[in-house]
Amino acid sequence: MEASPDNTAADDFFEGCQLISQGAEARVWQTELLGRQAILKQRFNKKYRHPTLDTKLTNTRLKQEVRSLLKARKLGVMAPTVYLVDFKTRAIYMEHVAGKTMKEVLNAAEVDLAEVQGMLVKIGQAVAMLHDGGVVHGDLTTSNIIVRDNDQQVVLIDFGLSSNTSIAEDKGVDLYVLERAFTSAHSIHGNLFDKVLEAYKGSSRHWSSTLNRFAEVRMRGRKRLMVG
Repeated sequence: MEASPDNTAADDFFEGCQLISQGAEARVWQTELLGRQAILKQRFNKKYRHPTLDTKLTNTRLKQEVRSLLKARKLGVMAPTVYLVDFKTRAIYMEHVAGKTMKEVLNAAEVDLAEVQGMLVKIGQAVAMLHDGGVVHGDLTTSNIIVRDNDQQVVLIDFGLSSNTSIAEDKGVDLYVLERAFTSAHSIHGNLFDKVLEAYKGSSRHWSSTLNRFAEVRMRGRKRLMVG
């Protein structure tokens, strides 16, 4: 569903919302919609771009993010339900998923690694389903994976950099970004990403070409790190 309130200034429109995070592309707010908890994601104006071009590009990214969220759910991947898209305020209203990010789970004072192993398997399976369905997330990090409170299901969030592709290289890059997230921030727990990769291989129909490309992307990444 789309909405474009004609007479509501953006500042007034977000009054009463609680800002919970801010990135390079968007702000994320916690709010209510029709009496239920919701997440509101608002994309920034880019002052350095011509207003017409900025609006066109922003609307394109909004549409792509919504399509990816809808397609992910259709593929069986846990992702937030989209409630409303508002092009005037550059915002998406979506389901509030109660839970902890994978980053929070792994950075907790006490970590149950046996329990974490099951989460890693679910992550690998979810990414495999996404890739087999022709969607690349674009920003797979432990901050963009939520472990839901009520059933410990893994939910992928923030599809703002997602794209539709069947190219193995793109999928390999997606996996490499996720591997870097695990190795750079959570290496204290050992090589957790191996379990993700194992689950991915066991779930993907196209794992061979993707993992071959992933190995190449990983090698290029390591060379860049060595060279600086």
